Amino acid sequence: MTAPDPVRAGRALGGAGAAILVLEGIATLFVPRGIAQDGDGLTGVELTYLVVLAVVLILSSGVQRRERGVLIGTVLQVPLLLTGLLNPVMWFVAGAFVLIWLYLLQIRRELLGTPFGAPRTQVPDDGDGGAAPTP
Repeated sequence: MTAPDPVRAGRALGGAGAAILVLEGIATLFVPRGIAQDGDGLTGVELTYLVVLAVVLILSSGVQRRERGVLIGTVLQVPLLLTGLLNPVMWFVAGAFVLIWLYLLQIRRELLGTPFGAPRTQVPDDGDGGAAPTP
């Protein structure tokens, strides 16, 4: 099944992807508080990793409407999931976000014909098997 207007569906899904990335960035900013309550505390390397990841996630939300935006967001799911190494609760939080992202990719594939890249535009059909002439 493809969307009747793939361009419009692509924009809507780009907005959904941007929203997910912003929420991931905000959730990543809550991790230092959880780590600081542990007995070991928070190191400078961990804090730098988390802050840089949060900033990159939020900034990548701005490129979701570009051709490679979804690919960038997909790649960023890996470092987000790896925050579980810093705080075990993040395995569940990041895992939930990764599942939401995978669902978004599935919806993109169903509506646009491809999970990555620009939506495929449909060529109008004149009924005889060939493309309709353009006026």
